[in-house]
Amino acid sequence: MVKNKNNQAIWNTRIKDKSSGLYQKIGSSINVDKKLYKEDIAGSIAHVEMLFKQKILTFKVKNKIIYGLNKIEKEIFKKKFHFSDKNEDIHMNIERRLFQIIGEDAGYVHTARSRNDQIITDLKIWIKSSSKKIDRILNDVIKNLIRLAEKNIYTIMPGFTHLKNAQATSFAHYLLAYVEMFKRDQRRFKNNFDSLNENPLGVGALTGTSFNIDRDYTSKKLGFKKSTSNSIDTVSDRDFVLDFLYSISLCSLHISRIAEELIIWNSDAFNLINLSDKIVTGSSIMPQKKNPDPLEFLRGKSGTTFGNLFSMLTILKGLPLSYFKDLQDDKEIVFKSNDTLIDSLKIFNEILKNMKPNKKRMLELADYGYITATDLADYLVKNHSLSFRKAYQKTSLIVNLAEKKGKKLSDLSLSDLKKIEPQLTKDVFKVFDLKNSVNSKKSYGGTSFDNVKKMIIKYKKND
Repeated sequence: MVKNKNNQAIWNTRIKDKSSGLYQKIGSSINVDKKLYKEDIAGSIAHVEMLFKQKILTFKVKNKIIYGLNKIEKEIFKKKFHFSDKNEDIHMNIERRLFQIIGEDAGYVHTARSRNDQIITDLKIWIKSSSKKIDRILNDVIKNLIRLAEKNIYTIMPGFTHLKNAQATSFAHYLLAYVEMFKRDQRRFKNNFDSLNENPLGVGALTGTSFNIDRDYTSKKLGFKKSTSNSIDTVSDRDFVLDFLYSISLCSLHISRIAEELIIWNSDAFNLINLSDKIVTGSSIMPQKKNPDPLEFLRGKSGTTFGNLFSMLTILKGLPLSYFKDLQDDKEIVFKSNDTLIDSLKIFNEILKNMKPNKKRMLELADYGYITATDLADYLVKNHSLSFRKAYQKTSLIVNLAEKKGKKLSDLSLSDLKKIEPQLTKDVFKVFDLKNSVNSKKSYGGTSFDNVKKMIIKYKKND
């Protein structure tokens, strides 16, 4: 093994005194950014290949560096690599080890680049890869929601506004509302690729480089669509981080919303769904309890992702151009939010596989609270030429009468109804049937059974 002759900090020839132990501890990011080792090595290999192509490095030096970098990647993968806080970050840890493997030729690896453009390149590549992973898991979530919906097209439940019974709906239609949300999440992550697809490598510390580099070459090698256009903006830019964190936060919000609904539906008061023992926990004191803790976990974790987004916004809001140490925190924030979302999506998938609707209770609750009142108002408009506002008033009076008598709308007699609207005939009673109510909502996007079936077919076709 070749000994590294310059085994101090790279800036040791300029800064004579050793950094304080406390700053070495808090200033080091290796425990966080070592996660980027693959991206860092890939970026370095592409960089030295470009330097050779541009006749800035010799063939021999290029090959030695690539050999050393490949060896380092294998060592890290096999957990045989020693990460040191003294070497501060993933870039310097790898560079120090490269010196040990190939000697002083390792010093050429940093020609025509800075850690400023290096770290942004690493992070962009990592976020692109993670976005694809999130997309795949979201696909699983969407498929499981569709499977559950397909089994429950004809399952009737109350739709709520203000958590009060509003109108009857298909349980499948309710589930497909979340399919729409998660599909928007997928589009959001995909849309972020435009800003992620600009290559930062080659802009140096902030002004570019005097070397005759070819940034288009490294862009192609690393899978970027094009190179960034302004070197100062490039090293300052964390918009792509905010885009990623915002997408994670909004996806977490959607998970939290459905988790809250399922918690409510699982409560003894509602009893609309049953959760398998695989996804509930018990109580330390109350033997009878089966608590929806995983759902509460999902609801709570949205706060973590929101907090990380606002942390990054706060870091950036007061920063002048271009690079500052404040930006070191971006990686930890990104990794934490990413891991939180992926864990949440996996847990949610398990919940979807281990929950069932209580169909009898859903239908029973849908038949409570004068839920077909709007259908009656619509019927009066369509069949008796009333304006909707007039029909609304008449229906309100009928609801008041039913409430006074302690009856459902369907239990009122025709003579009761005719006292308020003389034109009514016995044909009106079909309006109070819950199945007819659901199936009448045939406008595009509505809850009719045919609509729901068509949407399921459409989703499966587009997969």
